[in-house]
Amino acid sequence: MKYLVIDSDEALDPSLRADLLDTWVAATNAGGAVGYTPPAPVERIAENLDGALGRVAAGLDLLGVLHTGERYAGMGLLVRSGSTLNAHWRTVLRVMVHPGHQGNGAGRVLMEGLRGSAVDLGLEQLQLTIRDGLGLEKFYGPLGYRVVGTHPRAIRVAPDDYRDEIMLVKDL
Repeated sequence: MKYLVIDSDEALDPSLRADLLDTWVAATNAGGAVGYTPPAPVERIAENLDGALGRVAAGLDLLGVLHTGERYAGMGLLVRSGSTLNAHWRTVLRVMVHPGHQGNGAGRVLMEGLRGSAVDLGLEQLQLTIRDGLGLEKFYGPLGYRVVGTHPRAIRVAPDDYRDEIMLVKDL
């Protein structure tokens, strides 16, 4: 599994889009906290992915991917806030690995690749949020992320099922 940065020209490659859409849908259907709940709303995910790829193609955000040698099997974005006051940090967004490639260190490869990309960009800090109740702090903590805040009941996964959103930060 190899980490790659997708450049602006590659961001609109149909095979990249197809693999990342498949990964996002599979991760959602496996219960991953990647913006949706199962069953995966494929059209909405495709619209969200197209927007993200458009931002990468425009040079606004950075897309890091995992490549198996045969297909793209993971992704994560470094997203700008839009303000020059926040130019020293990025939000890590849409971190996911296809369920068929989980459990072998692929997530760590992806996160270390994103960290390296952030260092290459001269950034000082990364921020991300996670959905409470899934134990994701156990993954991000050893990677150097620390909890800096909680937004109670920020995520509604079902009409009567709310989760906290937890903000984590990593200094580079």
